[in-house]
Amino acid sequence: MRRRELMLLGVSAGLLTPVATGAQQRLRRVSVLMAHSESDAEFHTYLSAFRDALKSLGWAEGQNIRLDTRWGALDDAEARRRSAKELLALQPDVILTQNTPTTASMLHETQAVPVVFVVVADPVGSGFVNSLAQPGRNATGFTIMEPMIAGKWLELLREIAPLVKRAGFLFNPSTAPYVRYYLNPFQAAAASFGIEGIPAPVHERSELEPALAELAREPDSGLIVIPDGFLNVYRTDIISLADRYRLPAVYPWRFFPDSGGLLSYGSDQRDQFRLAATYVDRILKGEKPADLPVQAPVKFELIINLRTAKALGLEVPILLQQRADAVIE
Repeated sequence: MRRRELMLLGVSAGLLTPVATGAQQRLRRVSVLMAHSESDAEFHTYLSAFRDALKSLGWAEGQNIRLDTRWGALDDAEARRRSAKELLALQPDVILTQNTPTTASMLHETQAVPVVFVVVADPVGSGFVNSLAQPGRNATGFTIMEPMIAGKWLELLREIAPLVKRAGFLFNPSTAPYVRYYLNPFQAAAASFGIEGIPAPVHERSELEPALAELAREPDSGLIVIPDGFLNVYRTDIISLADRYRLPAVYPWRFFPDSGGLLSYGSDQRDQFRLAATYVDRILKGEKPADLPVQAPVKFELIINLRTAKALGLEVPILLQQRADAVIE
């Protein structure tokens, strides 16, 4: 009897094994909606970080996972809708979206397919989730920075350019519909520092120079550039204009001082894409986005470009240099 039972168990195991193995090897699909142009190399590095993190979690492209990507859906609502529809037609298991406008477009098209977002400022205010702790819908993800960081940007501007009496707050209302999330704390901080805080909305590239020229008409003016995909796209223009009009400027991302901007302080976007892979992994393994809390960033970077400071006639305090994660000389 014992031998016959063992044989039956062996046959049963043999019958079940191919089914289980086949299930493990089923190709899962992940759609990715990127906000920026495919020609922008900076954002390819973020997608590479996402791919590498997935690989470290056991997801190999072409073997058990496939990534389908659409680029350049930032400031064209129709293009965003078209890209969202195209990706959904591929019947993905989960979707990754970058920034607020692309996430809004995707969630307008589906309330069923799981969505993991990154680089989103205010997911509750934007209506993406019910709360940070309990998203409650088909989306969850990673926020960029808390609103009070606007006061920190202004504090850093005063520290590197202590004579500043006016500070412009640059944004595009279309690509930064969450602007009040940062503008209100900025204006409160400006009042406490005795600085005139000036909202500086721009709607297209041609408005950048008039906005910065107007700000520079009075001496001792500075600039705060907020996290806004539109401003990322035209970062070279903004850096060049800030240099031309001799405006000390604080930026939210490292790629600004890497390209000649004065100073940046903000979260690490590559880290957000790496963390997003952990949520994609958990969803592919059966968890629901409604049960995965939205996470705030934990990694921030302070980058200072000393060459730009010198060109602006600014002496960067030694203590500020010592606090920096990187100093570009």
